[in-house]
This record gives sequence, structure tokens and C-alpha cells, in this order.
Amino acid sequence: MEKILTADHLAKGRLVSLDVMRGMIMVLLCAESCRVYEAMLHIDPAQPMGGLITQFFHHPWHGLRFWDLVQPAFMFMAGAAMYISYSRKLEKGQSWRDNLGHILMRSLKLFICGVALHCVYADKPVWELWNVLTQLSFTMIVAYLIINRSYTWQLLFSIGLLVLTEVLFRGLLMPGFDQPFVEGKNFGAYADTLLMGKINSDGWVTINCIPTATHTIWGVLAGKLLISGQSTGYKIKALIIAGVVALVLGFGLDLSGITPIIKRISTSSFVMVSGGWVLLILAAVYWLIDVKGNVKYAWIFTVVGMNAIFIYLFFETVGVQWLNGKVAIFSGDLLQLFFNLPVNVAAVVSALTVLVAEWFLCYWLYQRNIFFKL
Repeated sequence: MEKILTADHLAKGRLVSLDVMRGMIMVLLCAESCRVYEAMLHIDPAQPMGGLITQFFHHPWHGLRFWDLVQPAFMFMAGAAMYISYSRKLEKGQSWRDNLGHILMRSLKLFICGVALHCVYADKPVWELWNVLTQLSFTMIVAYLIINRSYTWQLLFSIGLLVLTEVLFRGLLMPGFDQPFVEGKNFGAYADTLLMGKINSDGWVTINCIPTATHTIWGVLAGKLLISGQSTGYKIKALIIAGVVALVLGFGLDLSGITPIIKRISTSSFVMVSGGWVLLILAAVYWLIDVKGNVKYAWIFTVVGMNAIFIYLFFETVGVQWLNGKVAIFSGDLLQLFFNLPVNVAAVVSALTVLVAEWFLCYWLYQRNIFFKL
């Protein structure tokens, strides 16, 4: 498998690090859908490892946990992949305008999938726009519209999106929705009453797509940097500097009391901090995989990353609705029945078994060169 990946890397000029990072994101999301983190937390919430496990759940409101970085990373990697794909099409003679129709159609498909997933979650037709795919359908269009602009222009535009978010939340104070950073009382919640006639019980807002478009734009810039003719040292240095600057600015806004870090409404400070961490992680993965050539175990994640949209839709529908429960019958439940395994431990075994099964599905598809694209 290592040889296959190395050959693909050399033949196609692929950045294996991007496939690995996308795969890591999808494995983490898959584990959540399989209820791995939930099962581990329920073994003993007061255990010494309990604090670590909570990092795999979103922060309730003001603050930051590891899990809050996954969605920004997802949006970021989509931007990087879009730029690299676009650059290859340019080499084949296609123009920006020629590719625009493809981007619009892909965004429409993402939007439909995102809305459909909420119907699956609710087990009935609903009009809800909080899914990451729905958000991505918007951010991809925004990022593509400015994809030919310079680094500086795109960076300033992304900052402008954060300023716009600040203006909306601080300036448009509607009756009952006049507290910018209070759950259910902010402009984002008000906008949801207009768009959907409801607000999210967990504080998520649809107009997160505006500030988080910054993540997709930064992903485009990162993709442009990584396939440029600059030296690897320059690329890594640029990613690290950009990441550190974003972290300093984001934490500075939070600690100074100007704008709190709140993932559920994607405040400007959250976008900067999460984007900063993603940039640093990308720098590390790029150095480890593409620069140092450590591809021996890259395939573990690559087989998932190369069918990212498929496996996401699979574990959010078939997985949650059917596979999780059926696999549990023949794994954790059997161990509990015949070996008196504690219920909480059996739940962990079941969740991990589902995760492995879904990974093998991706591996099976990879081995047969079956890749689903929107």
C-alpha cells in the first residue's frame, strides 16, 4: 500500500499530506457518528481521562475544545482541494468561466445533501440549514468567485467577512435578539427565524457561513502556496507564521474582552483561532508526509479521505439509522450476553467495531478505484 501511494504521489503530483489530513478529519467525524466518544465518556465521566474525552465534544458556548477545530478544518481542506483541482483544469485549457458551472452545480448538490440530512435526523421533512454541507455550499461559491485574486486581495476579503460578521451581530439589534454573544439572543438566531422560522436549540446559526467562508478562502490560499514553486522551507515557514498570527489575533480578541471565542456562532475570534490551529496542523502534516516522506502509514487515512463526501453521507444516514445498531447486536451485545461484559464497555466495543467496519468499506472502495464525487 505504501508503494501504491508513493507511485500515485509521483505520477499525479498529489500532495499526500492533503489526502491524509482530509482522511484524519473524516475518521474523527466517523468515530463521532459511530458514538465512540460518547461511549467512552459514559464508561466513567469522572475518570482521569474524562477531561480528555470531553475535548471530542463541542464547547457549550464560550471557549474552545479540540472538536471545535474539525469543522473549520473540513472547510479549509475543501478550499485547498478546490484550488488544486482548479489549477489542474487551467493547465488543461479550461477557464475560470468554464469551471464556474461545475462549482455551482457541486454547491447545489452539497446544499441538497445538507438539507436532506436534517430530514434524516428529524425522520420527517424539515427545512433546516445548519449542516456543514449546507454551509460549505455557500463558502465554496464565495471562495471560487475570488480564486484568481492575489494572496493579499483574498486575505483582505476574508478579513472583511469577519468585520461584516461583527457589524451584523453588534449593529443589527432586533427586539429579543439584541445581545450579540448570548445564545439564542443574537442576530444569527434572529436571521434563523427569518430563514427557517425557528432557532437551533443548541445555539447554532445559519449565517455562520459568512465568517466560516474565511476558512475556505484560507484553504484556497494554502493550496495555492503548497503547489507553488516556492521552496518547502518557505511554504512551512509561511504556514507557521500565518497560523501564529491568527492565533495571537484570535486569542487577543477573546482575552481583551472584545469578541469572545464562540464556535456555535463563529465569532471572528473563533475563526482566527481555529484557522490558526488548522494552519499549524497542516504545516506539521505537510512536513511529516510530503517533505520527510513518511508515507508508510498514510494509506490508513488516505483511503478514507479520497471518498470523503461518500463516507460522510454514509455514516450520517445508513450508519446512524441502521448500521450502528445492527453491528452492536453482533459485537458488544454478544460480549455482554456471553461474557458478562459491563454495558458501558460493551458500548465502546460496539462503537469501535462500527468504526472499523466503515473504514474497511472505504478501503474496499479504494482497492477497486471507486471514488464518489459530487
